[in-house]
Amino acid sequence: MESLSFPSLLQLPCSPKTPRYVNKELVKNVVAAKNLNERLPNRTPRRLLLQFMGFFPILSHPVLAAPMPEMKEPEVIRTLKLPSGVRIQEIVEGKGPAATEGDLVEINYVCRRTNGYFVHSTVDQFSGESTPVILPLDENQIIKGLEEVLVGMKIGGKRRALIPPSVGYTNESLQPIPEEFGPRRSLLSHVNEPLIFEVQLLKLL
Repeated sequence: MESLSFPSLLQLPCSPKTPRYVNKELVKNVVAAKNLNERLPNRTPRRLLLQFMGFFPILSHPVLAAPMPEMKEPEVIRTLKLPSGVRIQEIVEGKGPAATEGDLVEINYVCRRTNGYFVHSTVDQFSGESTPVILPLDENQIIKGLEEVLVGMKIGGKRRALIPPSVGYTNESLQPIPEEFGPRRSLLSHVNEPLIFEVQLLKLL
């Protein structure tokens, strides 16, 4: 049998039957939406009309959407609960000497509310670039709860901690706090609730 060239395929008459892969219910909704649109004022937005008819082309074909990647929680090595109410999850233990009270440390951190809402971070959410902060392990200069989290950490170590407000930002001079007005205002608006800090110890200075 002689094979058909691409141009001749385009010239073949179309079958009057609806192809099996066409969603007939979807076609019915489109036709109904078109008929209704002709009876409504011209100012009615087509998008709102289609939504009113229950026509959502993206959601109606979930098989066409790319699957969402699974977000795996990091494995927790150990969990600690301190007398102050701070709860710590050890994610990565790190290596070398442990940080002690009075040390100067360089860290990256992410601060969130308990519902997962982002508050502030030294790591850009989009580019991944980081601007680490240097903090003294002194409860008069940083929030006491974070000091308790950092003491005992080793270089490269990662911890996640729930810090109650009683050992959190008890005054606005305590670090870490963003310098920019917007992020600073956002952080200070949540100082009366528990905050979750995810920290990584980069250096002991």
